[in-house]
Amino acid sequence: MPAADGLSQTLGFVRRIEMNPEGRAELEYEAGLNMCHSGGVVQGGFVTGWIDAAMAHALIAMLGPDTVPMSLELKVSFFAPARPGRVIAEAWVERRGRRTCFVEGRLKDVTGAVLAKASSTVQLMDRTKVEGAAKAALAGG
Repeated sequence: MPAADGLSQTLGFVRRIEMNPEGRAELEYEAGLNMCHSGGVVQGGFVTGWIDAAMAHALIAMLGPDTVPMSLELKVSFFAPARPGRVIAEAWVERRGRRTCFVEGRLKDVTGAVLAKASSTVQLMDRTKVEGAAKAALAGG
């Protein structure tokens, strides 16, 4: 995830802590006030995005950059509010299939308190096909 990437900037990406070929990833984010709603609570979409990104990175660490993990289903449970400051999203591949994988992840604050957990069913796609379809859609067909 390069620092200049627009999505990375929007999500407040700071750094990759771990990319383990066994199917684990850990990413650090900076939650800003611009991501919050009432009372300085980070909006749930950012929390979901952080964990989702970590789950994708866990699969990419295992399978390589030519595979694009496409979410088929995503469930998030929120345990405590995320507040402005650093947060850590970690994820792991729970079960790998040939075309479908099951991944899990969680978001922690800097003290290690778990703020949210997620699980996802992911379809594995070939990067050239995904990028080709995106270019065709942008070109109008």
